[in-house]
Amino acid sequence: MSDPVTKYTSEPFKEQRQEWPALQREMDPVPDCGETSYRGSNRLAGRKALVTGGDSGIGRAAVIAFAREGADVAINYFPSEEPDAQDVADLIRAEGRKAILIPGDLTDQDFCVDLVQRAHRELGGIDILVNNAAYQQSQPSITDISFEQFDRTLKTNLYAMFWITKTAIPLMKAGAAIINTASVNSVSPGEELLDYATTKAGIAIFTKGLAKQLAKQGIRVNAVAPGPVWTPLQVAGGQLPGKLGEFGQDTPLGRAGQPAELAALFVLLASGEITYTDGSIFGANGGTGVI
Repeated sequence: MSDPVTKYTSEPFKEQRQEWPALQREMDPVPDCGETSYRGSNRLAGRKALVTGGDSGIGRAAVIAFAREGADVAINYFPSEEPDAQDVADLIRAEGRKAILIPGDLTDQDFCVDLVQRAHRELGGIDILVNNAAYQQSQPSITDISFEQFDRTLKTNLYAMFWITKTAIPLMKAGAAIINTASVNSVSPGEELLDYATTKAGIAIFTKGLAKQLAKQGIRVNAVAPGPVWTPLQVAGGQLPGKLGEFGQDTPLGRAGQPAELAALFVLLASGEITYTDGSIFGANGGTGVI
């Protein structure tokens, strides 16, 4: 057994900044996405997954776990994240699984539709869809949120999820699973994340409503709602300047989470082991008990 308090560092993160969307490989410390720790047991053998934001952070942790559980995986990411995407592709292929890399901008409706169609074609199907990619920029006040930022946040986090999911559903069969990444901000918004929190609340409601629509088709829809987790979002504008050292420090565990700590949640929700679990949101928040 491992003590969750001391499993990962509780030292404050040093102040650092990268241009959006940032590269995980250049973070200090580099997030742990389970590259050396996750051990699979064939729970997703033969499954085919599409994961947005799969190059880094929480999406990367899910991708690594899926591959080690026997799934082929297509990942989407912003084109400038190609180095991180190539790193995770190597990990997928090392497991003998297929890795399909599809870079592109999720604010483009046509690209989102093509993303699903291409993933379906090159994987030979889609039975797991993970809507994980997100845009997050902290601003102290609504007066600091530009119209452009608001538009990009909603298009990346909400519109893309709708476009992708709507396109994927006709291609999915009974037993398939859709997993959305919500946030603790869904119910307890940080005041500096007004636009981001708005989208995350929308994701939570979308998850619950869509689950009711798709239940009779045998397609389950659930969400994971992380608290503070160390990902590239945080160093690419996700935290206000000078505040990175406080990130995760106020949780009962006294630290931020690492993406690897969420991987098993995604595997469980994707598998056929909890088939009566539908329309639910699962927290991973360091003990805050918010979700």
